Amino acid sequence: MVDVENPPVEKPDPGTKRAALWATLIAVPVALIVGLLVFWKITPDGDTKAAEPAAGASTPVVVPSTPVRMDAPKLDATTAQVCLAVTSQLPTDVRGLPQRKVSAGPEQNAAYGEPAITVACGLPQPTMCERTDGGHPGCVPLDATMLKMNGVCWYGQDLPATDIFTTMDREVPVQVQVPGSYEQTAQWANEFSDAVVQTVKSKTSGVPTGCNQ
Repeated sequence: MVDVENPPVEKPDPGTKRAALWATLIAVPVALIVGLLVFWKITPDGDTKAAEPAAGASTPVVVPSTPVRMDAPKLDATTAQVCLAVTSQLPTDVRGLPQRKVSAGPEQNAAYGEPAITVACGLPQPTMCERTDGGHPGCVPLDATMLKMNGVCWYGQDLPATDIFTTMDREVPVQVQVPGSYEQTAQWANEFSDAVVQTVKSKTSGVPTGCNQ
């Protein structure tokens, strides 16, 4: 007589049990492989490369800790005061190049980056002359091209290793030297035009005609 209330429990077929086990064993590796493929597609170069910081303008510039060698000629009281005002208004970095220590005259000199871009205040006043050979160091040829940048008139000298830019319209001259390894050297010099305008008065006479064009 069959017990309707408690029907007999059927035993699983051994063949069906083995098939289910094989399906499970195959499904697990397939899932792992699919997961790895998706991960590699997102980060094709692996974790090591993905963790490296991207190079850009925000990447710190490594510069030597040694001071940049610069001369510091003795200045009269008025010129020294103006140059101190100039250096106090200079930026702490220029296009990511950090300001560096100088070997002499931090109240009149400044330097940035490596190779160093230098700023010197209080040099002899440049004057126009017909010949550059045999003249004094501040001699500027009459046919020299003047660069008007951000309200400052600069005389630019294109030299083999370094380009030199000197203000021609200021009571106290400011000179910027930019190594030739930098592109568009005049634009680097122009980074200091605002500080010059803020701190150095314009000359009322002796300004080259090229500065007025």
